[in-house]
Amino acid sequence: MNENAREAILAAARSAAQLHGYSGINFRSIAEEVGIKNASIYYHFPSKAGLGAAVAERYWQDTRQALEQIRAAHPDPAECLRRYPSIFRSSLKNGNRLCLSSFMAAESEDLPEEVMREVKAYADVNVAWLTQVLVDAGAGTPQACERRALAIYTAVAGAQLIARTRMDVDLFDDLIASYQETGLIPA
Repeated sequence: MNENAREAILAAARSAAQLHGYSGINFRSIAEEVGIKNASIYYHFPSKAGLGAAVAERYWQDTRQALEQIRAAHPDPAECLRRYPSIFRSSLKNGNRLCLSSFMAAESEDLPEEVMREVKAYADVNVAWLTQVLVDAGAGTPQACERRALAIYTAVAGAQLIARTRMDVDLFDDLIASYQETGLIPA
């Protein structure tokens, strides 16, 4: 199996997980989508847990890269904070998908440890980035900024969840606007 097939497996598994959580990662369905035999998935991923962990790891790495791109393109910390929700919004615009980490975090009691470790890494990446941007914006001490960063992360993820259940991206936008109006996210 070549690298293209591995990437196709990861993409199909990511899509399934964003729509149905960890339980949505089904080798048979993924194999059908990719156009390979079910057993071929085991060539790169010896177990569902291994595939789930690889998908979650790739997800936080992609998010970290997107956050770094926001920061590189926008030197103003307030502008970076205004753009942060766009990462979550893009999932909604792409088939009403939920943040993979949010979906899997809701299943935390049933996740294998290797998957849960990567789900936690996603939250850590988001909170660390937000903390640094808040510190750079002069929003307080590092400890206060970390607390606010966690509040921003959970508020944006929550807005995505509510908007997804209503299949309404405009609701997400309205909730983000309300966070900006109240000062949680700088306007």
